[in-house]
Amino acid sequence: MPFKTPTLPEVDPAEFRTRPFFERLKVLTGFWAENGFGSAKMLHTIYLVKLFGLTLIVGIVITTLTSDVGAPWEVQKWWNEPIMYQKLVLWVALLEVIGVGGAWGPLTGHFKPFYGGARYWLRPGTLRLPPWGSKVPGTAGDTRTVGDAVLYAAVLISLAVALVLPGEYCSSLAQIAGDATNQHLVNPILMAIPAVLLTLLGLRDKVIFLAARGEQYIPIFVISAVFPFLFEFSDFIIAGKLIIVIVWVGAAVSKFGVHFTNVIPPMVSNAPFMPKWSRLAHYRNAPNDLLPSKLAGFMAHVMGTTVELILPLLLLFSTNKWLTVVCLVGIVGFHLFIISTFPLAVPLEWNLLFSYIAICLFLGFPNGDGYGVFDFSQAWMLPVVVIALFFFPVLGNLRPDLVSFLPSMRQYAGNWASAVWAFAPGVEDRLNELPIPVQSHDRQLKALGYTDDLADLTMSLFVAWRAMHSQGRGVLSVLSRQLGEDIDRYTVREGEVAANLLVGWNFGDGHLHDERLIAAIQRRLNLAPGELVVVWVESQPIHRNYQEYKVIDAALGIIERGTWQVKDLIDEQPWLPNGPIPHQVTWRATNTEVVE
Repeated sequence: MPFKTPTLPEVDPAEFRTRPFFERLKVLTGFWAENGFGSAKMLHTIYLVKLFGLTLIVGIVITTLTSDVGAPWEVQKWWNEPIMYQKLVLWVALLEVIGVGGAWGPLTGHFKPFYGGARYWLRPGTLRLPPWGSKVPGTAGDTRTVGDAVLYAAVLISLAVALVLPGEYCSSLAQIAGDATNQHLVNPILMAIPAVLLTLLGLRDKVIFLAARGEQYIPIFVISAVFPFLFEFSDFIIAGKLIIVIVWVGAAVSKFGVHFTNVIPPMVSNAPFMPKWSRLAHYRNAPNDLLPSKLAGFMAHVMGTTVELILPLLLLFSTNKWLTVVCLVGIVGFHLFIISTFPLAVPLEWNLLFSYIAICLFLGFPNGDGYGVFDFSQAWMLPVVVIALFFFPVLGNLRPDLVSFLPSMRQYAGNWASAVWAFAPGVEDRLNELPIPVQSHDRQLKALGYTDDLADLTMSLFVAWRAMHSQGRGVLSVLSRQLGEDIDRYTVREGEVAANLLVGWNFGDGHLHDERLIAAIQRRLNLAPGELVVVWVESQPIHRNYQEYKVIDAALGIIERGTWQVKDLIDEQPWLPNGPIPHQVTWRATNTEVVE
């Protein structure tokens, strides 16, 4: 793979665009199996510079210089200082909510410029997505106001202030620190303020709440504000351990189903430094058979699910130093592997931070020294903390329609709410009429020197990626049935990438581009029936064997609902050579035409 130029499918882009849709899809999925997105290695280098330069080095410099824990290079002095744990969380949360953490750069469809985030959220008039709309007083509407922009700016300021101000003396920490250099933690008020502001902002716009990884960091803000100052310092550390373990365990449980095996092959294929033979070994017989190989199954459910479940539980209960060290090596290796694959949501900062948190909490504060899960100073704390942390993961697995897959702790399990968007000829360009601060994807690519046809081919690679996952075969099956032969002339786009363009961020959550976003588009563009058709599917509940889908016409609203059996997805090739998978229509609007 060249360093400065991307690897592209060996086709004539103009001729390729005239081929039938599923013929193009077969070529692109075969290309993905061998090359991933085909990004130039220079791009991955930029990601790594951002990760280790901005996130790690700049973060360590800022946090050490404002925490009285020694110089940035004196790692032995500060690696397990609790104020460093707090401030590095604040630092990464600030990067995420600005928009330079996850969902940044070309791997998420941000070609020029590389990020959305603050570019959108500081600008009144852009689109916003309230989680419950008119059900929560004061949150209805889909237009960002001056007040929304001010509230967002207040979140940024609150995180920055908490990050740079010196810590406050904590008597419960001083009791165990003795003559240690640092007996301070971040002022509890300064930890509480961003938690409150981000929650309020999330009621106005769920996109920003999820972009800030509120489900991950707000619990840390809360325990930082309450536990060490009102109770014991050890309670703060134990609660911190429970937070990170429940994230791991929740993610592992979400991988129990059949979806996750299909995640591994395209994920490994996108690893730029992975040998080609290793990428192809994760498929049965690429490019003609792209179903996961036995190696992919082993990687998914032994090296993936099992590691992510067993190692955190061992860390939580182990009182043996060497067992703890072995588990930490395994869990850090797990996060580094994820970083190496450059998954399309590029959650690199989060994986790096969790690697540090694991070392800081479990090695710096051993369970056997009074920091074990049963060592809370008050008996009520353990059940309360566990119930609070498990509430959204349990609800989200039972009712995924009510909870984003992020608070559900179903990170990268393959079981996501997803969608594909189909634009009639010429309609995609109308997205430039919407109140967004950047140009549409094709115009961004053309600004980089791409032709129209090459830009279309590049954007189609995201659809190929979706097709290689189980739910992608479902949404494309319904779309092909809905459009019939017209699918060959429509422009088909991956919904996650389309939403990223419109709201400034996405992390694989289909709830950010369901019928509510489509309705917001329609109110502004007044499209005709058939000009924008979306097939959207909800995640599979943990206790059911099927998924529920919707067909949305921007002009008509939801025009069809139905289901498909998950088992029918997993044995089909991405390009559907045997035709659409079986699906059952449970409701259909009148006066809509569907190809039978």
